[in-house]
Amino acid sequence: MQENLDQFEIAVSQIKKAAAILKLDQGMIEILTKPKRELTVNFPVRMDDGSIRVFTGYRVQYNYARGPCKGGVRYHPNVTLSEVRALAAWMTWKTAVVNLPYGGAKGGVVVDPKKLSAAELERLTRRYTSEISIIIGPEKDIPAPDVYTDAQTMAWMMDTYSMIRGYSVPGVVTGKPLSIGGSEGRSEATARGAMYVMKAAAKTLGLDTKKSTVAVQGFGNAGSIGAKLFSHELGAKVVAVSDSHGGVYKKEGLDIPKLMEHKAKTGSVKDFPGAKNITNEELLALDVDILVPAALENQITEKNAGNVKAKLVVEEANGPTTPKADEILHRNGVMLVPDILANAGGVTVSYFEWVQDIQSFFWSLEEVNKKLEDVMTRAYNDILPISKKDNLDMRTAAYVYAIKKVVDAHLARGLWP
Repeated sequence: MQENLDQFEIAVSQIKKAAAILKLDQGMIEILTKPKRELTVNFPVRMDDGSIRVFTGYRVQYNYARGPCKGGVRYHPNVTLSEVRALAAWMTWKTAVVNLPYGGAKGGVVVDPKKLSAAELERLTRRYTSEISIIIGPEKDIPAPDVYTDAQTMAWMMDTYSMIRGYSVPGVVTGKPLSIGGSEGRSEATARGAMYVMKAAAKTLGLDTKKSTVAVQGFGNAGSIGAKLFSHELGAKVVAVSDSHGGVYKKEGLDIPKLMEHKAKTGSVKDFPGAKNITNEELLALDVDILVPAALENQITEKNAGNVKAKLVVEEANGPTTPKADEILHRNGVMLVPDILANAGGVTVSYFEWVQDIQSFFWSLEEVNKKLEDVMTRAYNDILPISKKDNLDMRTAAYVYAIKKVVDAHLARGLWP
């Protein structure tokens, strides 16, 4: 029987697994497996040639028992309500794992942004923001960048929301440019957070990062910055990276800054001088110490999990490993640091940005990075004992930890009316 890869069904199965360990009653399980609020919007956008196109967008607020909702907005042709729902659920547990006073949300627009001009993207962003403005706000739901959205997208969202309100509201989104209330360290926060948990996990496994080899699948923002940090700050040897076109491998280690230049020039990491071209599948099966999936969902599955030779897997992407693959990796003695912990650096520094916006008092890069290291390391150290005590894989341990926090909030608040 083929493994089910529907994102929301995977998210629900992960919740139910942790709920069974926590012995939660059926009523609480129903609360945890259903989104609190879902908004679907269909909105017209004027294109550069004067024609009108109607786009579909979503905003899902999964749970806000612990505070305002938080979650990115992605622009992608394959965005579905099921995917957005799953990502909103994962954001709920991610904020709880690193103990931020947030709930989880996610948004998306079904669009191929590469086919739109900058002016068309601006009009699309502003119209989408106006459509979801009824449910977002600094005290309600705070969007951020995600796949194919960036600081400029957030600036347009912040400006649109501010125009509707009649005054500047910097705290409505995070991941903004510094000139309008962005935070130092936000652009590399996801990768830096992954680096801090990689450092902690390597220590648990007795791996010396200065002697470790690393393969990174995905060379977008998180993957490329991660590869640079792993090599420059941890001293690890990054021997392979890949993108959607394929990958490259060099036993002696890749020069990441030069590889970034090569990708900027050619559009891919492929054909990098002095390196051998490999496929994404080959990268996942390389004999390396640490594997970092930083691309898309469902990359390590029941079919290829048995080929993973790495001792440590650090998930920089959302949902790159399926539940069946989790079981195989755990059985094979591979330690996996799950996405809801490994890539929580982004939402952590988003939280820092929101706090800075609310108090109109900003921190230095050193302060941001120090606070980020403290949050990530503490979360890892909170989850590791749960994993060891009950021989749980780290994902299940992280879910048990996060879901208990959300359940405690629900029980403390009670039901109204």
